[in-house]
Amino acid sequence: MKVRSISHANCVVCSSRNEHGLGLNFKSLPDGSVEAMFDCNQNFEGYQNVLHGGITSALLDGAMTNCMFSHGIHAVTAELNIKFRYPVVCCQPVTVRAWITRSSSILHLLKAEISQNDKIMATATGKFVRIEEQPDPEPT
Repeated sequence: MKVRSISHANCVVCSSRNEHGLGLNFKSLPDGSVEAMFDCNQNFEGYQNVLHGGITSALLDGAMTNCMFSHGIHAVTAELNIKFRYPVVCCQPVTVRAWITRSSSILHLLKAEISQNDKIMATATGKFVRIEEQPDPEPT
């Protein structure tokens, strides 16, 4: 995931360098999807013993972004739709997974899900727009 290491080096979801981040390590799967585990630490609680919805959203968005990276595509989120099906319980690990459903040269459609104890807790669809790599600024 070279694109990730260049443009996402300090990402709050997937960077190991961000000491305040979630530190997810996405793995590419043979079917073209990506997957990561998250421990749902109680520090990320919203309601009592429930993972904050913003963290759930970030996990789903991060999974889709990393799926783009695993395919060598540098893209940003243009639209994100989330369905919170069940509360994600803190202090129980979850699996977050994402895959591409359709791609054109510029627009990519993805789906993602969070599962906990073999139950799908939240799902998302996203539209991602390809962007060109930005060159490093010239030194002044």
